[in-house]
Amino acid sequence: MKHCLTILGSTGSIGTQTLDVVRKLGLSVCALAANRNISLLENQIREFKPQLVAVFDLDAAKQLRIAVADTKTRVVQGKEGVLEAASYAASDLVCNALVGLAGLEPTLAAIHACKDIALANKETLVAGGSLVKKEARKQGVTVYPVDSEHSAIFQCLQGCRRTQEVRRLLLTASGGPFFGKKRGELTCVTPEQALRHPNWSMGAKVTIDSATMMNKGLEIIEASWLFDVPADRIDVLVHRESIVHSMVEYADFSVIAQLGVPDMRIPIQYAVTYPEREPSPVEHLDLIRCGSLSFCAPDEETFVCLRAAKTALKRGGLAPTVLNGANEAAVPLFLQGKISFLEIGDLVAQAVAGEKEDSKPVTLENILEADARARRFVLGAI
Repeated sequence: MKHCLTILGSTGSIGTQTLDVVRKLGLSVCALAANRNISLLENQIREFKPQLVAVFDLDAAKQLRIAVADTKTRVVQGKEGVLEAASYAASDLVCNALVGLAGLEPTLAAIHACKDIALANKETLVAGGSLVKKEARKQGVTVYPVDSEHSAIFQCLQGCRRTQEVRRLLLTASGGPFFGKKRGELTCVTPEQALRHPNWSMGAKVTIDSATMMNKGLEIIEASWLFDVPADRIDVLVHRESIVHSMVEYADFSVIAQLGVPDMRIPIQYAVTYPEREPSPVEHLDLIRCGSLSFCAPDEETFVCLRAAKTALKRGGLAPTVLNGANEAAVPLFLQGKISFLEIGDLVAQAVAGEKEDSKPVTLENILEADARARRFVLGAI
């Protein structure tokens, strides 16, 4: 079990649930990082007493410094402050719960500081998978998955002795709030409707990604990098109950699944305590009360983000970076009422289709350039 944690994105949904796990296990927090929610961050400082806190927003950092002047916590600011928190010497596990591509550079900073990582920031591997895996191998760093689906696969693989034994990875998806709808029924979707997830409590960006099924597309790419499995051996099943979190099909056609209540504290805790298991703060799974469990194929004609993600993964190179950048630009535009719900997927698919195939190496510089190019495309299109 890890004993002293750094939590990046501590005021978000995953960050606060990670702190709940820390609280229940009696662990220490040595560093926190957040954007600008200084009211919650101050409460976290006073409860967990971290040595270092990074605030990305400069004005918010100044306010927090004043608010916690009576504590021993040192407050740093901006991107450099977040990178300092990610590589903080006293930490033995960095939990990256930042949202979007903003999580990539802190992940690399943690790797270069030889810190193991509990990764909830899927965009890190979507945009920079080959770079992150190369650096992690070089530094001997372990990346533990925190997404419920990837944690499920990680758990299902514990008895696997050889990668050749794995036939398929089966990622489950809730289907979001618009399961069963066709394109014609989604033309007038509002942000309020898209933010009503049936099973999970998540931040706005991830919830919209779930509604468009982009979240599952990103998870396919992430799974490919985490488990070294190609795109044609990763499938998605819509599972409305969100009880089976994912499955592994083996060469002998045995299928091993991980089940649990839809509560992110289960995969968070497993990443923190691995390879041990500790009593969990969540309720136990009552299969009798759950009743039947259902599975069906996703509708890629309606939810085009999923198909675009598969295309980007097969093309490789910087195509997944473009996919992610276009989506990160499109989702806020939808939330602001500037584009329709369906335009999110259309713009993402167009950005991927318009990306020229080239042999540019996946370096940090090229990742950031491809991300900026994708965002410019989306903004230019409207």
